[in-house]
Amino acid sequence: MKENKAIINIAKMIQGLSGKAVIEYGREVERIVKTNCRDKREIERSLDGMLDFCFDPKMLELYRKLCRFYYDIDRDAAIRYVHYYRDMWDPKEKKEWQKKH
Repeated sequence: MKENKAIINIAKMIQGLSGKAVIEYGREVERIVKTNCRDKREIERSLDGMLDFCFDPKMLELYRKLCRFYYDIDRDAAIRYVHYYRDMWDPKEKKEWQKKH
């Protein structure tokens, strides 16, 4: 029973951290888009940080928004970030796309 409580506590901490990450990265994505930022390092740093939280639908929405924005700046890099997401978060049975490359 102690193990179950520990797991539940860890899950709650992860949810709390995810909520904070959505708020912070949400501000960052909005700033990048609003200012039409073209700094590839800054955009990729945000995408890298966001990727770990893409289990959260709100973060995934932000990640997609930033990838779409980045596509007009660096098409190949944006596509790589879509693949990073898919490699990390798609279920194994949906990873058919990997076999084609």
